[in-house]
Amino acid sequence: MRSQFAPAQAAPDVTMASRHVKAGVHRLPRASHHRIMVHASAATRSYCNQVGRYFVRRAGDIDLVPAGQEGGFEAETPFDTMEIALQPALMDRVAAELGGKAQALRLDTRHMLRDQRIEHLVRALESELNANAPSDPLFADSIGAALAVRLLGLGEPDIDPTNRLSDTQLTRVLEHIEAALHEPLSIQRLSRVAGASSSHLRTWFKVAMGVTLHRYVLRRRVERACVLLRQAELSTSEVAEMSGFAHQSHLAHWMRREIGQTPRDLRRAPPLK
Repeated sequence: MRSQFAPAQAAPDVTMASRHVKAGVHRLPRASHHRIMVHASAATRSYCNQVGRYFVRRAGDIDLVPAGQEGGFEAETPFDTMEIALQPALMDRVAAELGGKAQALRLDTRHMLRDQRIEHLVRALESELNANAPSDPLFADSIGAALAVRLLGLGEPDIDPTNRLSDTQLTRVLEHIEAALHEPLSIQRLSRVAGASSSHLRTWFKVAMGVTLHRYVLRRRVERACVLLRQAELSTSEVAEMSGFAHQSHLAHWMRREIGQTPRDLRRAPPLK
């Protein structure tokens, strides 16, 4: 099992692990968190103890085991799976923020779901693990909340055009991001700055800026790093730290994704006139 993707804290809202499951009988004991398991191998035949029948799981098939539930299966061949752990407290917060029917919903055990949005979110976390480029808490917060919304069955919350971020709220958030780019930023922290719930801040920020909150922060960090990299007296590791990246490989990873250049490429380029 790979190390978990989550900020170092006692009970992170969302963690992820990539697991290799051997052939044989397996029991899923009760857990205090919700489990989302996405099949990551070719077709695998297994026997489900709960329903008493065989299933063939294919890449992308999703199993959901709510907190407090147990399960078991017998795998005929080894397979790989991506497992997400979501804390019930996160689900409760998102449901309360969205209101309405979300508060009345509860999760049920589900097998072999096909949901492109859930798969995309899980693979986004997997990509960060494989790149060895841990993002700040804002990334995991955003993924966890998006998964919670999807599991609650609400999709994207409706946007009331009369109830978006005010100019004052948006300015406060943008100014806070600029002042704290070098620090870990969480959705809870920025929600307090905005004076809005985390679910509403994510939605309204994208409406106002045309980009998700997490992506905006990353782009501003890359832009700051580009300015700092042109200062010859700073090392790449110092630039990474000053612009909010975990290390210089993390900085290079996001520079390649955002501008198609690495720190070395930028420093080798002729100075701007």
